[in-house]
Amino acid sequence: MTTLQNRPNTALLVIDVQNCVVDDAYERDGTVANIVTVVEKARRERVPVVWVQHHDDGIVRGSEEWRIVAELKPDDAEPLVEKSYGDAFEDTTLESVLAGLGVGRLIVTGAETDACIRSTLHGAFTRGYDATLVSDAHTTGDKSSWGAPSPEVVIAHTNLYWADQTAPGRTAGTVETKKVEFGVA
Repeated sequence: MTTLQNRPNTALLVIDVQNCVVDDAYERDGTVANIVTVVEKARRERVPVVWVQHHDDGIVRGSEEWRIVAELKPDDAEPLVEKSYGDAFEDTTLESVLAGLGVGRLIVTGAETDACIRSTLHGAFTRGYDATLVSDAHTTGDKSSWGAPSPEVVIAHTNLYWADQTAPGRTAGTVETKKVEFGVA
């Protein structure tokens, strides 16, 4: 039900599943396995998979830490968007990539829940996209020493509030890996 005209397609967005981002993430292996499952399903159904990869002063482009985790292998034909801000739309090619694919609906996975996932979900929604978060395919590291809630609470809270997002002409929500459907919402 996106508000974007002539954008009937769905894409899977895989955000920042990079070595340094998920090395110490909450339930890392299970989350990455769920992302692998969703990527494989998207490919089987010929749904575009769009990869997002962060770099900044602390994450150097080309370094081992910057690389996408070994369990995930972006296909050379799949778009890869590099970013330097939390919202994957900010100062990147993401919008033009999605427009070129006719995408108005996003299925979102990746890391980190309390940063780039939230920022990109909100960025997509305010730009007119339908945005569904795969509830068991995103994760974050433990930032409780800085006063943040524990990772499992951050993830649960994000799933809770994203499940109830509403806006005119757009849909949001969450779905478990085993229930992901790439057809029209």
